Amino acid sequence: MENATIPVDVVSDVMCPWCYIGKRRLERAIAASPDTLLDIRWRPFQLDATIPDDGMDRQEYLERKFGGAEGVAEVYEPVRDAGKAEGIPFRFEAITKSPNTINAHRIIRWSHSVGLQDQVVERLFELYFIEGADLTDKEVLTDAAAMSGMEREIVERLIHSDADVEETKNEIALAQQMGVTGVPTFIVGQKYAVVGAQGPEVIAGAIAKVREEGFQPIETSG
Repeated sequence: MENATIPVDVVSDVMCPWCYIGKRRLERAIAASPDTLLDIRWRPFQLDATIPDDGMDRQEYLERKFGGAEGVAEVYEPVRDAGKAEGIPFRFEAITKSPNTINAHRIIRWSHSVGLQDQVVERLFELYFIEGADLTDKEVLTDAAAMSGMEREIVERLIHSDADVEETKNEIALAQQMGVTGVPTFIVGQKYAVVGAQGPEVIAGAIAKVREEGFQPIETSG
């Protein structure tokens, strides 16, 4: 059991800056666990599913959520500082639209089957938080997938269909039923939840604990 592959499910939303920071801290936790086999799986969550499918004006969204420029500055200051410490040059001023992220999550879902989730998640974070890209634009999403190594023609066909829309929404609902209320949440070995962008030592500690106890997959029916 000691050498069993340990799953790490990362419940995340691509419009969450702390999830981008959490990705960097997860990478450091993985580097600190070189003798442990890990299966990282990015799972969907929507911080705000009420955003229209084509997104909404960023300033309007921030004012609605944080009550104006002063509230926004107060919220973003610690995020910028944490981002700098992790080598992430956040450019919040470049973002003009707050997206509904359901289609971005569909891309991430498909990328798992071809072993490219890490690359796709990284590119989507980079597009949104550094380049200010519109993540409701299906061409932007297709380009991100193709740049990450996915087959453009397949992604283009799928993204312009309803493929996996309900499945993605059901997975988000499942996370909520499991008690996930904020992201990132790292579920290690189907047993321990690390909530928030905790330091890499906390994530690595959960990984070590599962390894010491011996990972045994939870049996599911059906």
